[in-house]
Order: sequence, then C-alpha cells, then structure tokens
Amino acid sequence: MSELYKERQYIIRIVFALAAIVLIGKALHLQLFDQSIQSRAQTSAVQKKILYPSRGLIYDRNGELMIFNDPIYDLMVTYKQLDPKMDTAFLCEILEIDKATFNKQIEKNWKSHLYSKSVPFIFQKKISNETYARLQESLYEFPGFSIQNRIIRGYPDTVGAHLLGYISEVNQKQIDQNKGVYSLGDYIGRTGLEGTYEDYLRGRKGMKYLLKDNLGRVVGPYQDGTLDSAAISGKNLITSIDLELQRYAESLMQNKRGSVVALEPNTGEILTLVSAPTYDPNLLVVNNKRGKIFQDMMKDTLKPFFNRAVGAKYPPGSLFKPVVALIGMQEGVWYSTKGVSCPGYYTNVNHTMGCHAHQYPSNVSIALQHSCNSYFLTLFREIIDKDGYHSPEKGLDRFNAYLDAFGLGKPLGVDYLGEKKGSLPTTNLYNRMYPNGRWRSPTIISVGIGQGEIEMTNIQMANLAAIIANKGFYYRPHLVKGYENDTTQIDLKYRTTNTVPIDPVHYQPIINGLERVVTMGTARSAYTPGIKVCGKTGTAENPHGADHSIFYGFAPKDDPQIAIAVYLENSGFGGSFAAPIASLIIEKYIKKEIPEGFRKDLEVRMVNTNLLSVP
Repeated sequence: MSELYKERQYIIRIVFALAAIVLIGKALHLQLFDQSIQSRAQTSAVQKKILYPSRGLIYDRNGELMIFNDPIYDLMVTYKQLDPKMDTAFLCEILEIDKATFNKQIEKNWKSHLYSKSVPFIFQKKISNETYARLQESLYEFPGFSIQNRIIRGYPDTVGAHLLGYISEVNQKQIDQNKGVYSLGDYIGRTGLEGTYEDYLRGRKGMKYLLKDNLGRVVGPYQDGTLDSAAISGKNLITSIDLELQRYAESLMQNKRGSVVALEPNTGEILTLVSAPTYDPNLLVVNNKRGKIFQDMMKDTLKPFFNRAVGAKYPPGSLFKPVVALIGMQEGVWYSTKGVSCPGYYTNVNHTMGCHAHQYPSNVSIALQHSCNSYFLTLFREIIDKDGYHSPEKGLDRFNAYLDAFGLGKPLGVDYLGEKKGSLPTTNLYNRMYPNGRWRSPTIISVGIGQGEIEMTNIQMANLAAIIANKGFYYRPHLVKGYENDTTQIDLKYRTTNTVPIDPVHYQPIINGLERVVTMGTARSAYTPGIKVCGKTGTAENPHGADHSIFYGFAPKDDPQIAIAVYLENSGFGGSFAAPIASLIIEKYIKKEIPEGFRKDLEVRMVNTNLLSVP
C-alpha cells in the first residue's frame, strides 16, 4: 500500500513539475517573444504623439505666393486623465457649447477599436484663434485636455480656385488604400494642384513617444527620445502660372460662362487657366462655415466647381479649319494656292450651308481670312474621298490618325485631375449610326468646319494654337515648372517633344492666313497695335441656346511667346467677345499693361459685359 502511495505521489509531482514548466515557458514567451503583448504593454505606458508636417507651399512662376499654411487647433482629451471635480461649466463657456454637447463629445464607444480611455482623441475640431487664446490661459484647470496644432491652407489672393484646388478630410476608403499614410482627421488634396501633387505636398509625419505613469500622466520622453522622428515638410511647388495674368484674365471673364487657357508655346507651360464662373478659394478654407458654403455652391446652377477649361467638351467650329487644311496639304489632295468658288453658300445634296459674303478665296490664306465654309467643306471631302467616293472609311481613318497626332480625341495628360478627352468622328461611330455602311463624305461633311461629331476641350484648342505657332510640335501642357530648392525634375512626359507628322513648310500659309484673320478678317476685334497677333475666330452652333464665341491664336507672329484659347458659352459670334478678350490677355502678357485709348475702352467694356443672362 505504501509503495502504491509513493508511486502516485511521484506521478503527482511530475504533473506539477510539467505544469510549472509549461507556465514558465508561456510566461517567457509572452515576455520575450510575443510582440502583440509587448505592444499592448507599451501602449498603456507610452503615448504616441503625431507631429504633423507643414504642407508644401505653392508659388507662381515669378515667386509670388499662391497658397500658404495656416495653423488650426484641435482640442484633444484623454478620458482617464479627467478630473470629476473639474469646472466643466467654465470649459463649456469657453468652447461655447452646452453640457449635453460636452457629455456627447466625451462619451465614446469604448468597445470600438477607434477609441481608448488612455489615448487622446479629438474633443472639438478646428477651434477658433480666440478660443485657442482663452484656453491657453486656463488649460491647467482642465486635466486631460490638450491642444494639438495642425496645418490648413490659406490664400493671399482671391483667384486661381480651379487650378489650385482644395483639401478635405480623408475618408475611410482613402485611409485603407494608403495604409500608414493617413489617419482619421487628416487632410488630403482633393482637386487641382492640391490633388495632383498630393504625394509631393503632404510631407511626412513625425512621431514623438512620451512615457506615462500608471495614471496616464506624461512624465517624460520614452527612451530619451531615441525613437522620435521629426516631421518632414512637403515640397514647395513652383507653378508655370503668371499670377498677375491670372488675375487679369479672371477679371475679364467675370459674369461669363466659359474658359481661358494660355500657354508658352515652346515649353507647354500654362500661363493662365481660367474657368468661369469661378469662386474665391478663401471660401473653402477649413473652418466651421465651410460645410454649408460647399453645399450651397454644389447646388448653384452655374456650377462654379466645374472646370470648363479641361472638363467641358465643345464643338471647335471654325477653329478646326486650319487643321483640315494642314492635313489636306500633307496628304497631297490640296495645295496652298488652290482656290474654290463660293457663291455665298455650299450645297450638299439637299442641304445648303451658308457662308459669308467675301472675295474669291484664291488660296488657303484668304480662305482662312474670311473663314469660307465652301472652301473647307470642299477640302474636307477631298481628304475623305482620297481612295474614292465609296471608300470613306480609309480617308476618315487617315484623317483621325492626324488628329491623334495633334493631341485630339484623348487626354493631353495635363497635370490636373479630371481632364476629358473630347471625341473624334470615327468609322466605328458612323457604322453604328448608319448601318450597312450607308454613309459617305457628304454624310459627315459638317466635321470639315468643326461641327458634327467632333468635340474638344479648351486646353486642346490652346494646344492647337501652340502647335501652329511652333510649326508642328508641342510639349504637353502642364502647371508645374519645378520644386523650390529641390533638384527633383518634373515628369519626363512634360519635357518630351511631341511632333505632328506634317511638313513644316505647310504651316507658313496657315500662319499668314491667321494673321490676315486679325488684320483684315473675322477677328479684327483682336487687332493689337505693336503686336502681330495670329488667330482664328469660331462660332459654334449650340442647339440648346445662343451660339458659342471662340477664338484661338498666338503672338507675336515671328517669335511666339503666348498661345491662347478663349471659349465663351452662349455669346454669339467669335469676334464679339472671345477675340477681344484673347487680344487683351496677349497684350497684358507681352506689354504688361493696356494703353489708354481704344484698347483701354475695350478692356472696360469686356470687364463690364454680363453674359450670364443669355440662355
């Protein structure tokens, strides 16, 4: 019996020893190897304080500031550090809230992973400077509360809203897509340059680790600050925009619908980009009034957020005629000295298209001068029918290959979010529109004068003017020249030449014609003393209301410094408003001022003209 007892005692001792070994092993594993346990222990002992970087500033091409940083203050609270005896009524008075709001903002779903009683969370966002000043004096009276400084955007001027864009708080989807980059309450560039160059502007957060005692009070830096990291500011952008010219162009476009795009032809740098109606970017600074203002603007029927310069698709009208002429001459179906009889109209089967009363267009330059529809409709048919009247598909496909080289029918790749591509009159489109191939050159003839199934954005039209000015090449239009005190180069695609496969010799008669348009043709309202302006007016038919007024051009003729396109919705003939506005912007850029006399009178008239009431 005693032997049996001893044997059982021995077994029990072994079991206890094994259990002790298991427990010791588990404790060693938890203490030395299980990182999750270490992390949880550290969380209760160490507070991570995010250091927010300064967002990159944005300058114009001349170093004038367009966007700066403004500090905002969030009131933070750590639940475990709250003192029940604290004078909450006084705090509510400072914050201008009632006790019910106070309780609502203090109590959180503690079971949620979003909040912890020992980790600071936002009690009130974006407190005013006045509130911040009052809190600074009395913050010691409110244990558990602290102030976190963050940076938002400010604008020294009232222009450039569309091109600059705005920032807004990140949503959960953006947080998930950019793991570790953003957290709740962070801001992200939403539109314009703020959105396109977000990765460069936002900078990188820093982190400060603070040691806390068992009551959650900060007692000093963790590990003497060896784990801390400094915030790295975002890069400062140097844009291609001429801010003075931007102000001027926006003043001319007030109370109008449309857009202006001006480029430097030999670089593709955008000098001004205006969409009208616009808005003051200061309206969307981050504050407590922003939400209502944003909603009101979203409901505005004039669509102030819509960037018509890159997002609206329009028929180019007669601005398309120089392109048709260049393609015809390159294809060998036309020559620059060819004339076409024009009785004042062009008859197409049973349909007649009108034309202006003008002299005989004995060559392409004179045809452009008077914008002769008969001339360019005839030319267009020659291109489409090169392989025969019954093979329009081949001619149209070749025609569209040239349009693709001109940067049409696709986004140009501007460094701006939301650029549209326009549309081209393809064979696939017409085969769907006219089953069994029942279409020929007369069916699609309106394309030859920029109507029908062709659409462009205004930035594409400005780029066409730059191509003609350069006699056959362009750089992709872009808004950023580089980065301040930084060797980082802009994207290679903005430094690469794009060549149109048309012999440069064909451009000179086109350029001569565009000069005649301004000096003695349809754009005499764009004539500018002392500057040789070359340009083309257009009047695009609008089935929904008054026609659109269009102009594109460049200057000076022999040394182009600026290419421009102006598109005014519902404002009639191209020479009425688009051409004079373009000429004033050209003169302002080249001469820096508008002289007294008839040019100053024209400026006053353009500024004061209100076209918003036109249907």
